Amino acid sequence: MNISYFDYKYRFPLESGEYLPGFRLAYSTQGTLNADGSNVVWVCHALTGNANVNDWWGGMIGTGKYFDPARDFIVCANVLGSCYGSTGPLSDNPETGKPFYHDFPSVTIRDMVGALDLLRQELGIEKIQTCIGGSVGGEQAAEWAILHPSLIDNLILIASSAVASPWSIAFNEAQRMAIEADPTWREKRDDAGANGMKAARAMAMISYRNYDTYGFTQALDNNEQLDDFKAAGYQRYQGEKIADRFNAFTYWVLSKVMDSHNVGRNRGSILNALGQIKARTLVVGIRSDLLFPPTEQQFLARHIPDAVYEEIDSLYGHDGFLIEFRPLANLIRRWMTNVAAQNKPVPDTPVNKVTN
Repeated sequence: MNISYFDYKYRFPLESGEYLPGFRLAYSTQGTLNADGSNVVWVCHALTGNANVNDWWGGMIGTGKYFDPARDFIVCANVLGSCYGSTGPLSDNPETGKPFYHDFPSVTIRDMVGALDLLRQELGIEKIQTCIGGSVGGEQAAEWAILHPSLIDNLILIASSAVASPWSIAFNEAQRMAIEADPTWREKRDDAGANGMKAARAMAMISYRNYDTYGFTQALDNNEQLDDFKAAGYQRYQGEKIADRFNAFTYWVLSKVMDSHNVGRNRGSILNALGQIKARTLVVGIRSDLLFPPTEQQFLARHIPDAVYEEIDSLYGHDGFLIEFRPLANLIRRWMTNVAAQNKPVPDTPVNKVTN
């Protein structure tokens, strides 16, 4: 898959009152935009995702999959603050000629969506047939549907929320404390805080999975074990894995983005904001999700007009949206079928002719 780049060369104001002196977004497209522009599927990625959606959601997107480039024009863009080609903390600040590092400005979900919408306009997309996202991606999708109520036809929010919970903020702060405890964190170098980030990711994995996940996948080898437990090795493996593809600055920035999420900010209330969504909406919860429990998705479904709520039973907790492709595709297919049936044009009723 080819990655393309959108460069916005103007001052970009942020919700915090700060600004970016321009930015770059890395993005990918698959398929062909049809003549009336009605086949756009925009995928919003989660915390450590990237624009190459087939890398992390290949079970949902690709030839023969539910979202198929033979039929759909599929777009996925790497968000502001990330490290996969878009402007982030390791990018050079045009005003100083040096990397931002700790000086990268505060970014919110709404800022991210503002940048995505500029890319949408650059691509000449006037209508998004389906906007879908899980976790932080779902937060972006919901925010977009509120900012531009007539833009999205079908909205699919998976394992997401209307506002960051104190629970998720506490997880994120504990992870940032781990990064702060790394003595290199305050240094201006690309790998600063790397060991702290490894510990942070190990903490995060506990929130992404659950008790039963670990019991099934990391069970004891035998009753005589005193050390070298699978669960311990798994945590270290996840820390090393994130260090190979991420950096602590980006991890810090994006965790702060999660904390600031609140669709009701400057809109009167959360309920008022959700009530502005016009898109046909499917909300999907995961029964075993500890980080974004189903009560948060049920809240979304209650307060988004005419939204439908469905639930997946998964062993894998919050990460189920990245793993349970078949049940997720089945839910979406059934919902889309119902949407199509409800919006099918009503045949003209024959009128009896009166003969004089």
